[in-house]
Amino acid sequence: MMTPEYILTLSCPDQRGIVHSVSGFLATHGCNIIDSAQFGDAHSKLFFMRVHFSADDKSIDDSILRADFATLAASWGMQWQLHDAHHKPRVVLMVSKIGHCLNDLLFRYKSGLLPVEIKAIVSNHTDFYQLAASYNIPFHHLPLAAGASAEAKQAQEQKVLEVINANQAELVVLARYMQILSNHMCEALSGRAINIHHSFLPSFKGAKPYYQAHDRGVKLIGATAHFVTGDLDEGPIIEQDVERVDHAMDPEKLTAIGRDVECVVLARAVNYFVEHRILLNGHKTVIFR
Repeated sequence: MMTPEYILTLSCPDQRGIVHSVSGFLATHGCNIIDSAQFGDAHSKLFFMRVHFSADDKSIDDSILRADFATLAASWGMQWQLHDAHHKPRVVLMVSKIGHCLNDLLFRYKSGLLPVEIKAIVSNHTDFYQLAASYNIPFHHLPLAAGASAEAKQAQEQKVLEVINANQAELVVLARYMQILSNHMCEALSGRAINIHHSFLPSFKGAKPYYQAHDRGVKLIGATAHFVTGDLDEGPIIEQDVERVDHAMDPEKLTAIGRDVECVVLARAVNYFVEHRILLNGHKTVIFR
């Protein structure tokens, strides 16, 4: 039988003795630390910790661990979560008409590189229903016409939430889903929805951003993955990367390079989430790599 393994994440006011207290708790409960990381933020005065451990003492089960740690956590004022390290989170992917991120995530999933269970794909277009079928993943076409009324948008989002809730999704990934989510939708998905977008220096908004970048002679292009919030593209940043480009590259080449970066950055962000490596620190994140 597989030995139970857990990932403990926590944050609390920074003070002396936290690591000693947590490691001592695990030792007295028959647990063995596999790896551990911690960070004390001098600005927020908060302490963050992630511990991956095995529960070797078979007489101490999950319920005992949680109940006993809750008592310890209360004494330190901790916000904490205890995750089954063997559990594969249930994921719903959302996409519109640009499929590079969707295709990349599906390939990583099928190859065993991304330890998740992709339960459904939601789209406001039909472009990728055959791709979904090739992976045997349910595809939900929930259209939303351009210039749709607030009532129509609300009705469409409600159907999206029904798919998410029916699949008990622990993570929703906007893999180039080109619709602005309402505040209600963002609140419903708070802390469990990740978006990807380009990152230009300087930034370009609107249609064909890579063409705008080419016109301005941009030398760096990149991508940002972040949590979805009601502030458009301003949620806590999870991962970023850049690539250097030059004058000899046409807009199509910039677009191709940019899409490659988007794929890699989004996959990293999803993997960090799945492995419980992301801890919120106000409007920022702590990422234990």
